[in-house]
Amino acid sequence: MIPVVEPRIEEYAAAHSEPPAELLRELETYTHQNVAMPQMLVGGLEGALLGLLTGLCGAQRVLEIGLFTGYSALSMAAALPEDGQLVSCEIDPKHADIARSFITRSPHGHKIDIRLGPALETLATLAGPFDLVFLDADKESYVDYFEAVLPMLRTGGLLVADNVLWSGRVLDPRKETDHALVRFNDHVVADPRVETVMLTVRDGVSLIRKR
Repeated sequence: MIPVVEPRIEEYAAAHSEPPAELLRELETYTHQNVAMPQMLVGGLEGALLGLLTGLCGAQRVLEIGLFTGYSALSMAAALPEDGQLVSCEIDPKHADIARSFITRSPHGHKIDIRLGPALETLATLAGPFDLVFLDADKESYVDYFEAVLPMLRTGGLLVADNVLWSGRVLDPRKETDHALVRFNDHVVADPRVETVMLTVRDGVSLIRKR
């Protein structure tokens, strides 16, 4: 694996970015102490980026694919207006239960609508437009998720895809997940319907704007 960002640089960047709310700090600690694969949590730096992007988009409706324990959802919900909505798809009921336990304690929790089940099935029941989509679920389905949500994303809307550098394994793909992310990255950059820039934030974040 190749470290995408040197840890001390990431710590410096986090220290000079919007700090997380106390509830988010508590959620991060709880996740690391009690949940398998806690590295799936977006963390403070990416959470701050998601909140900023939500505000910059003037988002009213956000779609999230991959709730995990709720850090990203809470980060984006805080940037939504009081009547805003965030629909979050999650397949694991245990993760959803943890997320709910924190969401109910947030002043922004009423904006979050958790949909439990396979995301592609949930997406088939939703209608756009959405202003922002955050994609952070099973990597093998990234291309399918992209094709399912793009028609629901408003013109000028933003799709944010996480883990697109996959700890550098996109440079030397061996496992199916590695190849899936390579396919996704190639698919997006070649798609004339969108414009994209890939950022070296944490494990790689692509910002994909619908033309």
